[in-house]
Amino acid sequence: MTNREIIDRIKKLSTQEQRNISYEELIKIIESLSADEIIELSNVIGYPVFTRLCMGVLKHRFVLLQDGAAAVIVNEKGQILLQSRADRDKWGLPGGCQELGERFQDTIIREIKEETNLDVNEEDLELIDIVSGSSRRNDYPNGDVVINNTVLFCVRNYSGELKWNSESKNMKFFDIDNLPKNQNDPDLIEIYIKKLNKKTR
Repeated sequence: MTNREIIDRIKKLSTQEQRNISYEELIKIIESLSADEIIELSNVIGYPVFTRLCMGVLKHRFVLLQDGAAAVIVNEKGQILLQSRADRDKWGLPGGCQELGERFQDTIIREIKEETNLDVNEEDLELIDIVSGSSRRNDYPNGDVVINNTVLFCVRNYSGELKWNSESKNMKFFDIDNLPKNQNDPDLIEIYIKKLNKKTR
């Protein structure tokens, strides 16, 4: 099987099947791949999952530093869009991990499309802040622990019909003064509110 055929075969696997690739199988796959092909494979599987697969038995023990982007999507009423994630009972901002070789602008445009079905142009991205540190720690139900470095954007102009994929249980706009208590990204939302308050003074 050629390298192209190997990558194409993995593309056709379900998300769960990709996550279940064994460490031994991954070694055999990667041995024949070039650096560019490894980057492509990583982006097919998703960088954090791919990284953990490469760690073998330590995959759920290693605390992973991951880069990504999140968006405060604001409607005409000034409400912000939050998603109720399928893997936990918390509301958070649309966003996700950066792929290898991807700009943060492309990351958030891709993630918004995947998670909300909304279309956003790069010129409509407003940089709010780059957020890092202990507030960006995230503990997942499967035992994974990550520290995120997050580029936070604000989006006021977008198009398309709001829909969500299997990553979310629900998605809706909330008034700033009536946000759910069980938040996944309270630090990011607080930064947005502080910036908003500065503008209105």
